[in-house]
Amino acid sequence: MKHSLHILYKSALVIILSIMGIEKMDAQMIAVRNNVVYDATMSPNIGFELVVGERKTISIDFMGNYKPLGKDMKMMFLQPEFRYYFSGRPMFKHFVGLGLIGGGYDITWKGKVYDGMALGMGMTFGYVKKITSRFNIDFHAGFGVIGYKQKEYYEGDHFDQDYMEGNERTNASGYTLLPTNIGVSVHYILK
Repeated sequence: MKHSLHILYKSALVIILSIMGIEKMDAQMIAVRNNVVYDATMSPNIGFELVVGERKTISIDFMGNYKPLGKDMKMMFLQPEFRYYFSGRPMFKHFVGLGLIGGGYDITWKGKVYDGMALGMGMTFGYVKKITSRFNIDFHAGFGVIGYKQKEYYEGDHFDQDYMEGNERTNASGYTLLPTNIGVSVHYILK
């Protein structure tokens, strides 16, 4: 799991640096953001968005939780994204985004344990509404393909202690279509 997450982090860095080199970046805008939908589910998050062109931005979001709403779950995810704004101005009005997502989770749900990692990619559609010169509200929804590899077992089975040749053994993997980015984010423009 750790090896795949390192690959995701390195891939995100390469993509971001490649996009940054596409256009000359004059008068950059940088915003910090928080998804209030994640906050409502007790999942702390923070994101950063950087203007890289006349209609383009790149962003990276971090989200994690530990026993939100009293549920037995732990998650940590990273989500880089490239956005194209149709209005001719970045961080304003309609946009489409392409992003990656990756992270790890340990969830107990109805007596069953899901412990693994997920990697995926998807598209996001949204609208950014200007509130003041420094604050924006971002409404967005996205879907994508997520690949997962996990240990799946019933509580009390002690499968969490199962190793093969010194490595943790997984017993479930696959791909699924899922929402990858849903929310209402509040942006604060730093520069």
